[in-house]
Amino acid sequence: MTGAGTALVAVEERERRAGPDAERAPDRGADRAPVTRTPEPRPQRLRRAARALGARLCSAPLTLALLAGLWALGGATGSLSAGPSGHLLSRAGIGLPTLAEGRWWTPVTSLFWCSGSGAYVTTSLLLLLVGPAAEHRLGRLRTLAVLVGGQVAGTLLGTGLVKFGSSAGEQWTASVADQTSIGPGVGLFALAGVLGYRLTVLWRRRLHLLVLLGPLVMTLYVGHLQSVQRCAAALVGLGLGALVSRSRPHLRTHRSSHTEIRVLVALCLVAAAFGPLIASLYDNASGPFNTFSELYFSHRLSPDEVADFCAVSAHDCARAHAVERIFDTPGRLMAALFPALLLVLAEGLRRGLRFAWRITVATELLWVALLAWLYLDAGPVSGDVVQYFVEAMLLPLLTTGLLLATRQRFRLRLSGRAVRRLAVVVGGAALAAAAAYVGLGRLAAGQFEPGASVRGLVHGLPAQFLPPAYNDLLPDYPIAVGPVAQFLETYCGLAFWVVALIALLSAFRRPVLHTDAAAAARARALLSAHGGGTLSFITTWEGNHYWFDERGRAAVAYRVVGTVALTTGDPFGAPEDRARAVAGFARHCDARGWTPCFYSVSAETRAAAEQLGWRSVQVAEDTVVPLPELAFTGRKWQDIRTALNKAGKQGITAEWWAYHEAPLALRDQIRAISEEWVSEKGLPEMGFTLGGLEELDDPDVRVLIAVDEQRVVHGLTSWMPVYEDGVPVGWTLDFMRRRSDGFRGVSEFLIASAALGFKEEGARFLSLSGAPLARTGQDGDPTGLQRMLDWMGRVLEPVYGFRSLLAFKAKFQPEYRPMYMAYPDPAALPGITRAIGKAYLPHLTAPQGVRLMRKLSG
Repeated sequence: MTGAGTALVAVEERERRAGPDAERAPDRGADRAPVTRTPEPRPQRLRRAARALGARLCSAPLTLALLAGLWALGGATGSLSAGPSGHLLSRAGIGLPTLAEGRWWTPVTSLFWCSGSGAYVTTSLLLLLVGPAAEHRLGRLRTLAVLVGGQVAGTLLGTGLVKFGSSAGEQWTASVADQTSIGPGVGLFALAGVLGYRLTVLWRRRLHLLVLLGPLVMTLYVGHLQSVQRCAAALVGLGLGALVSRSRPHLRTHRSSHTEIRVLVALCLVAAAFGPLIASLYDNASGPFNTFSELYFSHRLSPDEVADFCAVSAHDCARAHAVERIFDTPGRLMAALFPALLLVLAEGLRRGLRFAWRITVATELLWVALLAWLYLDAGPVSGDVVQYFVEAMLLPLLTTGLLLATRQRFRLRLSGRAVRRLAVVVGGAALAAAAAYVGLGRLAAGQFEPGASVRGLVHGLPAQFLPPAYNDLLPDYPIAVGPVAQFLETYCGLAFWVVALIALLSAFRRPVLHTDAAAAARARALLSAHGGGTLSFITTWEGNHYWFDERGRAAVAYRVVGTVALTTGDPFGAPEDRARAVAGFARHCDARGWTPCFYSVSAETRAAAEQLGWRSVQVAEDTVVPLPELAFTGRKWQDIRTALNKAGKQGITAEWWAYHEAPLALRDQIRAISEEWVSEKGLPEMGFTLGGLEELDDPDVRVLIAVDEQRVVHGLTSWMPVYEDGVPVGWTLDFMRRRSDGFRGVSEFLIASAALGFKEEGARFLSLSGAPLARTGQDGDPTGLQRMLDWMGRVLEPVYGFRSLLAFKAKFQPEYRPMYMAYPDPAALPGITRAIGKAYLPHLTAPQGVRLMRKLSG
């Protein structure tokens, strides 16, 4: 009942079998065990990456020609340093003024120059990132056609949108209506949008999100004409790619995994953090979201602004000079406080932490409250001011809406110890900084203007912990004029935030522990020492709670759904104590008003439950392959030998890796293959006894990958240990994925290679895990419930292929061992059924349920 239970679907069974020639082919891999790999030294990895990059660029002559032509034209016309001259810009640039003068060629000629040295560098980097991949995936002619067509369509559409907005009286578009843009970045964003549809699902989503977010952030914050054109080109590219993908069903995207949704949400938060930072680099940024961007990123006061403050009063003048002084010290880092906080929170969201989700929502809501307070404090305002406030509130409101819509994806919790340690560190830093400012400030009271009392210094505390832009929103407080006072004003708040952000980032980047980390560690130690069933290692996964018997020699892993305590396999621990653990756990549940249910358990646990008067029903069938006498000889092993021989001919080898030690290139391919598999299902990713990417990252789990000579991953399997007396004596298949366009028969090759490797190491067996709702035979007269489950297996076959899965596993000549569900009361079956469904599909939405029913009825 593990991840392989849904990964090996019916398509594996439908693969064409090799002919008799393959059977007579030389054995090039039939008795070759997998190779154990370790990470290469860093210098060797860097050399390999450099060679790969050089080879990639050499295989993209169009990209190199475009890059050389761009820089050659820039150098010949002198636009590399100062940008194109006014005459060249008016002749080759695209905008409402040039189109109004009848220069119809400008959508094309705007490809050949950039607006300055910085634009040449960024455009070249973008071309090097997108161009080689596009040439490889689309071909050179299509790449050139999309680049030119995207440039023309994007510039015209973006310019048309600005014309429409300015005609409608929208102030922002009216302010850029007289601009002229130049640069091939517009076409490159269209090319990236089309290219995304030719990538794997994982990178397709990420590239599409970046293609949209990049120009959108520039449009909303910077607001220049070229930003609008790039945004329009991105939409053109995505639309064109979507039209192409309609004729290629394998390019469609249906569903993201939990991990990938977290990554995408984190990227959105990063974009929200970087928007104001990017806008600060432009002197004339005029985007609609830039109205109050200073509240995100503080700017240095101009001489005119300082003069205006000084014209009001001496105190306001002193405050303005104090803010100016901060920008000449390390305290200027406080100007980027909120973007830094959002970036740290984005890391917590990427890891799926509920704690980071709550802080992020609170931050965005505080931002909305601050804007609302500023609006109400402004008194009667004009329509333009109302528009500014509405535009400024859109970003935090949209971000909050996205977080609320995806809240179920952020369920991982920090341990209580980690939260307490974080609270102590952050709280201690806040108290220390406040005490230093008030205490030392009182001792140096004469260095403040006016003199500093304790009450005045306390009033000045908010100014020490907030960015400089908030200074004029705070009540009056003493202004530092002496060296000690200025030191306190500069470093007290900065020191606190440095400690707080480092503590937050450190807490987010630590491994996420179980809610009760001590119980999880105790359970893992008990499992390693005494062992359990073939599925017992899944008791170490996140989300489980643990019950231990009074002697601490046996344990049960479970999770409570509603009022049902659903176990994760058999009791584990000392063999002589496992049967008694069934009754002990039942008493534990009874004392708490829960209904116990032992799920996916062996015949021994079933017998112990029946002694309590419980009922049972078969829910799956485990498939166990004995290893000591394993030999792939005879006609019944023909499919396995064929897969091994074909892999040897195609240069595909099997390699053992620990996931956390695997090179980034391999881990990235594994994530991409998994994401593609999840998206093709069109249904939520399943959990409970089905492992995912997160469960691979365990030092005791071994990952076997099939790679070719170009280091392309064709498939992978993960194997969980089955312990006895402190050592692994068997291994259970969990996670299994294959590349859709990879080597056919990779699943057979990987399982057979794993069997050979484990046999060589002295293991006694391997388990291919259970096939749910499928069984090989009838145990006597089936009960009504058993007949219903058999019927469900037949109904669900078109969607999940449970029976095809069991037939696939038959290729390995396994021993079949029934797996049961034991329950105390038939009246509780409806609640138990709901609990099992909720455990496997905790994120199933109504539309997905409808889609599932349509597939079943179709």
